[in-house]
Amino acid sequence: MKEDLVRWVESIVPWLLAHGPRIALIVVGAWLLNRIARKLIEKTVRLAVRGEDFSSPEAEKKREDTLIHIFAVTLRVIVLMMALLMVLQELGVMIAPILAGAGIVGLAFGFGGQYLIRDVIAGLFIVLENQYRIGDVVDFGGTAGLVEDISLRRTVLRDLDGTVHYVPHGEIKTVSNLSKSFSRVNLDIGVAYGSDIERVAATVDRVGRELAEDPRWRTLIITPPRFVRVQDLAESAVVIKVLGDTQPQKQWDVAGEVRRRLLVAFAREGIEIPFPQMVVHQPRKKQPANS
Repeated sequence: MKEDLVRWVESIVPWLLAHGPRIALIVVGAWLLNRIARKLIEKTVRLAVRGEDFSSPEAEKKREDTLIHIFAVTLRVIVLMMALLMVLQELGVMIAPILAGAGIVGLAFGFGGQYLIRDVIAGLFIVLENQYRIGDVVDFGGTAGLVEDISLRRTVLRDLDGTVHYVPHGEIKTVSNLSKSFSRVNLDIGVAYGSDIERVAATVDRVGRELAEDPRWRTLIITPPRFVRVQDLAESAVVIKVLGDTQPQKQWDVAGEVRRRLLVAFAREGIEIPFPQMVVHQPRKKQPANS
């Protein structure tokens, strides 16, 4: 058994001395190439991307980070595949049949590949047109959530329940970006029919101004929430429209605080937020005829 071990060592050591340094050099070179290329991609994107007139510095940084992420991931896959083929060649594996087999497999799956091409082309337009970035909140016509990752083929969303959705770009027909440039508080609030609308409007505007002046909230608010109009005359309430602009993705936080403060202010001012009401008519009972 010792002789077998000695023969195995004598056969493997020359191979390691001949091919081991090359494999190590390939691995280290691939790692260095990926690191250096990522730095170059980051610097190039930061210099090449031109800001839009209505975009904030934070929005532009999100766009640049998204582009850097997509290009870096694509480059990493290419470098990894090249390094893997070179290592296989050093291990004595003939890569020509592998490449030929990959071509045959590609032809065999050519029909299905059209969907991949469609997804990639759609992804290119999404990136070039800056439709959304990593960190935006979007709605794809029923599937909505925070954009956690973007590749050329698909977008990853996480909704409020924590569910992760993988959406191929070719399946996206409509994109609704809920957090680009700015967001908006849009509330419909019902008050009783007997309420003084002018008093209601003044109360809403006062609450909006106080919120915009609050040190805790003023950095999130662009335009203070205010009374806009009477939106509807509903069955049980007069519905008013309240609008205000906020920083991206902050509309939900601000809207919740507006509701809380309006609830307190309406109670103090005696403005009623009504419950659904129903009027029931009862027929009069016929009086018995005098005998």
